Amino acid sequence: MQTQRLDVTEQKFDAVAQAEAGISRLRQLSAKLAMAELDIELFDRMEPLEEDWRALERDNLSSLHQSYDWCTAWVSAFRRPLAILRGRSGNRTAFILPVEIVTSRGMRIAKFIGAEHSNINTGLVSEAFAETGDTIDSAHLAMRLRAALAGKADLLLLQNIPLEWRSRRNVLADLPMVQNQNHAYQLPFLENFEKTLQQLNAKSRRKKFRVQSRRLEAVGGFEYIVPDAISEQHELLDMFFRLKSARFASLGLPDVFADAETKAFLHGLIDKRDGDGFCLQMHGLRLKGEYEGRIVALSGISRKGDHVICQFGAIDEELVADASPGEFLFWQMISGLHGKGVAMFDFGLGDQTYKRSWAPVETDHYDVVLPISGLGIAAGAAHRAITRGKAFIKARPGLYKFAQNIRATVG
Repeated sequence: MQTQRLDVTEQKFDAVAQAEAGISRLRQLSAKLAMAELDIELFDRMEPLEEDWRALERDNLSSLHQSYDWCTAWVSAFRRPLAILRGRSGNRTAFILPVEIVTSRGMRIAKFIGAEHSNINTGLVSEAFAETGDTIDSAHLAMRLRAALAGKADLLLLQNIPLEWRSRRNVLADLPMVQNQNHAYQLPFLENFEKTLQQLNAKSRRKKFRVQSRRLEAVGGFEYIVPDAISEQHELLDMFFRLKSARFASLGLPDVFADAETKAFLHGLIDKRDGDGFCLQMHGLRLKGEYEGRIVALSGISRKGDHVICQFGAIDEELVADASPGEFLFWQMISGLHGKGVAMFDFGLGDQTYKRSWAPVETDHYDVVLPISGLGIAAGAAHRAITRGKAFIKARPGLYKFAQNIRATVG
């Protein structure tokens, strides 16, 4: 009589594998059922969606740039036509894509609200729908989006989307996309500032900080300021506009903050606060002694949940430039945010040396490029070609510097 030995360990692994396969099949079935029931509605006003919108934005992983308050400030300033997309599965809201229509050369392009001044976009997604991110029928979703926007837009262009953000896959990740030429840079916060610095070249950074401190003390010292008074916050923002305008002029570049609508939008953000969160808060370095009262560096940051984003910065180039006041201000902000529930400091889009020196994490961004009409097919192809061309140039420092010089010369 023959006996067969059973490998108990192998049986356990088989059981686990079968269970995981079963769970995967259930998730796929659930996703298919959800997609079959998915209904996408179009709204030309924000107000009817406020309750659902604010419920979805409580998700820590949704971007501040799709929050109700951020979008309200933009819409109030720019007043572009809205085409907000709400996806519903059964009687539950699955997602909201806050979209506006931008007309360019006769083309109607549906973009995220405020896309010109956003650093990361995720859309707003329910937890249940987010969990189906890797099993969504992207062709079906694309078809529904096209149907919803038919007659309203020629192209759906949703820019600066990370395919995966803090271990969550974006539900839009399998739609037609092109990689954006810009990447974003982040500094994860560890249990204290010293531990956080260890992710970088801590010795070199501390030495640089000491040198900067001595140079600032040599002219009488400094004060790191974050005014509580809203009126002072607005004053610092106006000062930022003046400093940035001078900087752009010196480089021969257009001032992206010059128009009245952008200024009104950013001033509107300062007034939007919710507990520890804020849409825009101004931080600065004010000199003492020889340059008493002069602001030498400014930065505007936003906070949603545990995620802080640097939106912009400027320095007065006529004052203590050898102290690198902009980088010194980053030290003050980052060290000061420790112990306040922050998990990540985000330097935003754009490859710059100071970002790489501070940020050990680099995040690729992508653009959804979904034609709605025949005109949109041509526009989508053009966007893909231009974006890939920019990425090609930026990946080659010599060529990129040459292109910047050409841009400055042309003006």
